[in-house]
Amino acid sequence: MKLFNWFSEEKKDYPEFWLTYIEGFKSKFNEDIKNTRFIAFDTETTGFDFNEDRVLSIGAVSFIDKKIEVNKSLEIYIQQDVFNPETVKIHGLLKNSKVEKLSELEALKAFLAYIKNDVLVAHHANFDRKMIDKMLERHGLGKLRNKFIDTGHLYKKSVHQIYKDDDLPYSLDELAKELNVPLVDRHTATGDALITALVFLKTLARLDKRKHLNWGYLLPK
Repeated sequence: MKLFNWFSEEKKDYPEFWLTYIEGFKSKFNEDIKNTRFIAFDTETTGFDFNEDRVLSIGAVSFIDKKIEVNKSLEIYIQQDVFNPETVKIHGLLKNSKVEKLSELEALKAFLAYIKNDVLVAHHANFDRKMIDKMLERHGLGKLRNKFIDTGHLYKKSVHQIYKDDDLPYSLDELAKELNVPLVDRHTATGDALITALVFLKTLARLDKRKHLNWGYLLPK
């Protein structure tokens, strides 16, 4: 059934950037963790309602073998059809700010071109994934295909705490404090993506010492 759905999706009249994105998942998954490109990313949103709220900005940083490619980071600000002044205190973006903003569709193109088929890392990853999926849905596209790692869930595993679906994972601030990660540019998408990357790498170092650095441990079941 999955093969049929994949074939059917390719036959639809999708834009080239989406076809290029899904084409990347036909290649074999890289089993070598040290040579895997990870993407830590974060979204700043107008709120927490997947249907009503919108993504204001997306920040992402990539890293391979513990080396963060800061000069290759991604920072996207998205045009908003409706300006809600109540959200200014949350995201710090003003309606008439001079920062360059992309349409939602152009933002998706840039984001997918950046992440390719690489492994995504986020804190409260389910929220960020659903917000991006809703953006894709509004433009008649499918869902993200990438593998996801949630830093909160992974940290709990690293300290042998059982995670349940109804548990609240650690906040990013709590994890940064636990792992001595500086809170630089907190509550900006790119700043939070960088903090998430550092939290993830420090957790990986802990797992490596315990011989738990493998995909079976990293990826949710």
